[in-house]
Amino acid sequence: MKRPGSSSNCWGRPVGECNQTIAGPPGSMIRRDRLGGRVDVDATLACLGALVFWSIGPIFIKYLAPFVDAWTQNALRYTVGCLFWLPLLAVAMRKGTFDRRLWKAAIIPSVANVVMQSLWATAFYFLKPAFMTMLLKTNVLWVAAFSLAVFPRERVLVRSKRFWTGLGLSVAGVAGVLCFKPDFSAEGTGFGILLTMIAAVMWAVYVLAARTAFSGTDSRHSMAVVTIYTVAGLWVLAALFGNVDQAAKLSGTAWAVVVVSGITSISLAHALYYAAMRRIGATIPALIVLAQPFLVLAISYFMFDERLVPLQLLSGLILLVGSAIAIWAQEHLGRVPADPPRRFRGA
Repeated sequence: MKRPGSSSNCWGRPVGECNQTIAGPPGSMIRRDRLGGRVDVDATLACLGALVFWSIGPIFIKYLAPFVDAWTQNALRYTVGCLFWLPLLAVAMRKGTFDRRLWKAAIIPSVANVVMQSLWATAFYFLKPAFMTMLLKTNVLWVAAFSLAVFPRERVLVRSKRFWTGLGLSVAGVAGVLCFKPDFSAEGTGFGILLTMIAAVMWAVYVLAARTAFSGTDSRHSMAVVTIYTVAGLWVLAALFGNVDQAAKLSGTAWAVVVVSGITSISLAHALYYAAMRRIGATIPALIVLAQPFLVLAISYFMFDERLVPLQLLSGLILLVGSAIAIWAQEHLGRVPADPPRRFRGA
């Protein structure tokens, strides 16, 4: 999702206009006007909260897998997450601040999101959480690749040695994570890996579509609309391919997991992440969230006895370091004049 941003503090500002930072040493990109050069404790806590909530999401999905199919689980959890944004949308519509053209502009990003969410959740039925989450981090590379093709401002990355170094490390890391997997030939593993890699591509497609469609809009409103469309799409898929009757057979504990995971890993995680980005820009939150696979692994070790061999851990670290370098290279694009806002067309 694109981050929300207010006319005075980035919240509610158009997409793509909330990440202006002041250049400094690596890792020190902060909003000097707001923080006076000090660490923003609130933003740091928000980043860590988003990291924790996004890390327990895969654990919840894996926990629910024996009780409900991926299609139904996806629809249930996302419905709970959608309810978080409905009051905001209702207030905006009552105040007349909601742009009705968003209903049309959100269609393509929502389709991409439905596909991505479906692939993402299904992959957990074939792979363990940490391994799958680590592979999904390749979405950083696809976002960069697609951005190079679509946004002229970002094509300066082609001349960036830092970017190509990050890309090379990431590719090598992915190869290592796959090649050193002990049960690579196990039934379903290859299919799960394929689903994950396609999900990573679709995440990039979603990000690109959202960035293009929602430029110049209040991204809180666009997020709410995308969530509504996504829930509708997921329920259609659940009705066609899932077994919705399983929902009635879920235990109280399983329902509690559905509700808690929808609120935390879908709603609160995004809200915290966007709050952090509006205070300190996009780079630091993106780098912090790269630690997600290792936190997932720590939890999954106790929950599902998931283990990665040392060479896989080393390869995963190389993958994430490469992704961090690529993000760092993209951050320096902030010194280049931004692309003009692309206002969506609608009736």
